[in-house]
Amino acid sequence: MRRVYVASSWRNPIQPAVIDVIRMEGHDVYDFRHPAPGDNGFHWSEIDPDWRAWDAAGYLAGLHHPLAEVGFNRDHAAMEWADTFVLVLPCGNSAHLELGWACGAGKRTAILIGHPLDVLDDGVPAFQPELMYKEADLVTDSWVTMMVWINEGVM
Repeated sequence: MRRVYVASSWRNPIQPAVIDVIRMEGHDVYDFRHPAPGDNGFHWSEIDPDWRAWDAAGYLAGLHHPLAEVGFNRDHAAMEWADTFVLVLPCGNSAHLELGWACGAGKRTAILIGHPLDVLDDGVPAFQPELMYKEADLVTDSWVTMMVWINEGVM
C-alpha cells in the first residue's frame, strides 16, 4: 500500500475523484481538503474574510498567523509521511512547490495532466506545457497509466 499525497488546487473539479480512485485501490491518501474527519482544511478566509485584498505586508503577516502555522505544519507532516506524490493539474503555486519538494526529497512523483482544452472558472487553461515537469517520474494524461504507476511494486 502506498502513502499518497495529492497536490492540486481548491478550484480543481477532478481532485476529489482522483482521491477516490486512489483510495479504491487500497492506498492511503492525504486530502488537503479534508485532512482529518470533520476538518475542511486550511482557508485564508479563516484568518481574514477580506484576504483577497491583502497587499504584500498583509500576506506576510497572514503567513505567521497561528491558523496558517497549523495548516502548514499539517500539510508538511503529510508530505514527509507520503512516499508517492501526484500533482493534479490544473493547480497553483503551492501544489507545484509541494511537488518540487517531493522531487528533491527523492519521493515518487507523477503529474496528471488535465484535458488541454479545459479551463478553470477564472479562465486559466488547465494545462500549460512546462519543461521542468521532466523532473517527475511520470507525466501522463491517463488515469489508468497513473494507477498502474502508483501500484507498481505494491504487494
